[in-house]
Amino acid sequence: MRDDAPTGGAPPSGHRLPPADRRRELLRAAADCLVERGYAGTSVREICRRAGVSPGLLTHYFPGKTALIAEVYRDVADALAADLAAAVDAAGPDPAERLRAFIRASFRPPTLSRDIIALWLVFWTLSLTDTAVADLHRQDYARYRDTLVALIGDVAAARGRTIDLRLAALSLTALIDGLWLEWCLDPTAFTAEEASAIALAWVEQMQ
Repeated sequence: MRDDAPTGGAPPSGHRLPPADRRRELLRAAADCLVERGYAGTSVREICRRAGVSPGLLTHYFPGKTALIAEVYRDVADALAADLAAAVDAAGPDPAERLRAFIRASFRPPTLSRDIIALWLVFWTLSLTDTAVADLHRQDYARYRDTLVALIGDVAAARGRTIDLRLAALSLTALIDGLWLEWCLDPTAFTAEEASAIALAWVEQMQ
């Protein structure tokens, strides 16, 4: 995960932090708990123990555990989106190379990570019962698909192709997500490089 993602390091007991830093520590602690223990094993008491604060302090920053987890979702999703955007920007102006950069970044850390899949499984499950998390999930995937629509649209325009961009983005999203999920669940089935090559072949078919 990113350097500014959850690390599990709690400040010493009694150490006073600015509110923004304290909030960050709670996010880090919650994410670490979710990775190690899942949703059921993540308690307010354990989160606060890791963050080095009393359980009562959590409600000063978040209404409760579920609201904190929703904020972890937002935090992680924003960080991963920023990493993908940075990879695309670094690829230069060529439309096809920008789309390839997005795909390659999808199959390397921080996106390709056992910690990330552990968090995502919690988020996906919680989105079935919690409307706040469900809304975040819809927003995040809409942002992801909109990014692909733009990238695919640029490639199609450069190659003089007219395609249904929405369906193309859905197809590539399903391909990337499926390979990503399979690798995270069983990295012995194929390598990250093979997963990337499969998805990259999709771009080459857009001739």
